[in-house]
Amino acid sequence: MRLKDKVAIITGAGRGIGEFTAKRFAQEGAKVVVADLNEADVNKVVEEIKADGGQALGVIVNVTDREQVDKMIADTLEHFGGLDILVNNAGITADNTLLKMTQEEWDRVINVNLTGVFHCGQAAAKVMAEKGSGVILNASSVVGLYGNFGQTNYAATKWGVIGMTKTWAKELGKKGIRVNAVAPGFIVTPMTAKMPEKVLDMMKEKSPLRTLGYPEDIANAYLYLASDEARFVTGTVLSVDGGVVL
Repeated sequence: MRLKDKVAIITGAGRGIGEFTAKRFAQEGAKVVVADLNEADVNKVVEEIKADGGQALGVIVNVTDREQVDKMIADTLEHFGGLDILVNNAGITADNTLLKMTQEEWDRVINVNLTGVFHCGQAAAKVMAEKGSGVILNASSVVGLYGNFGQTNYAATKWGVIGMTKTWAKELGKKGIRVNAVAPGFIVTPMTAKMPEKVLDMMKEKSPLRTLGYPEDIANAYLYLASDEARFVTGTVLSVDGGVVL
């Protein structure tokens, strides 16, 4: 097992990519903290992991609230006795063109996708630095690398995540902590389900593989980066996008 006895927190783990990542990590022996805002989703994922023979703890957390994030870390340490991996997966969209985007739409996405990553990353890094090892993985996006119509706020956060990833890799490497990001392309999730069908079809046509990705594709990328197989990989952005930007 590639993550045997590792303790991993995965935010936004109630659905989509986070859910698949939590289950994939558990299959590889990790003790998984399923963190999300939606209690029903959290309970469902925890129950399914346990039914499959894995270990999981459910935590209800709003990543924009530092007190809740600190409690998540404390609960993890109390329940599992340590922390080895953080996957900063929680994220939202609130799409609009620049000329129509409201302040509320801007603030909401910035708070979750950027400030939330900062809160979780800083809190986890303090624990990892004390023991001299750890892995932090951040969710960027192909949109962060290349932009996308109607997503000024989302693109800004996902580009910002790359900046944080590279900065943290430089700062935390001497503490034994690796920091990387994954930049998914267009993945079949509840989030992309909100997009018009014609947009999804266009994305399929742009990809040399003529298909969209699936959550397990991203979960497998996280698994590699979290494992010892990636012991010499830090500060990188792994694009998992089907070649959509070629």
